[in-house]
Amino acid sequence: MPPPKSNVRLVLASTSPYRRALLERLQLPFEVCTPDVDETPQADEAPAATADRLALAKAIAVVGAYPRALIIGSDQVACCGTQRYGKPVTRENARAQLHSLSGQTVVFHTALCLLDTRSGQRQQRSVPTEVRFRPLAEAEIERYLDREDALNCAGSARSEGLGISLLEWQRSDDPTALVGLPLIALADMLRAAGLSLP
Repeated sequence: MPPPKSNVRLVLASTSPYRRALLERLQLPFEVCTPDVDETPQADEAPAATADRLALAKAIAVVGAYPRALIIGSDQVACCGTQRYGKPVTRENARAQLHSLSGQTVVFHTALCLLDTRSGQRQQRSVPTEVRFRPLAEAEIERYLDREDALNCAGSARSEGLGISLLEWQRSDDPTALVGLPLIALADMLRAAGLSLP
């Protein structure tokens, strides 16, 4: 794979295998670094603001290791009304989330930050995705959880897998935002930072 035209390193500040797989689609060499960030929402913080703050915090968390780099931070917060939905971690939590979201519309706020450690400049974007869950029967939820590893997906519906069958529709300006890394927005930001795409 040819290197980008500039000599800057590209770094993904994330532990997510989904974000890593998405970034590979841009065919740019990159490194992955785990950010040490407390993802607890702040008091009275709107879901989109939480996602924006954490995307920036993840990029900043790895700055010390990459003094000449473009660092990508991203975060996603799902909400339905005033209720937030994170990664369920356990089957019991996933079942409860899917019962709660049955027939509901959820907004997934996916925030993106590109931090240029050469100049200190940063670009930030937020890409919302609306998702409508169809009414889900108990047996459907159980069959889904038997067949799909959804325990590390916010809202328990892995849309790039079998979770797509749980949905009536989704709406977004960036089709990869729901998976966790909005590539249309990111490609635009990388071009603005001097990389050549395609």
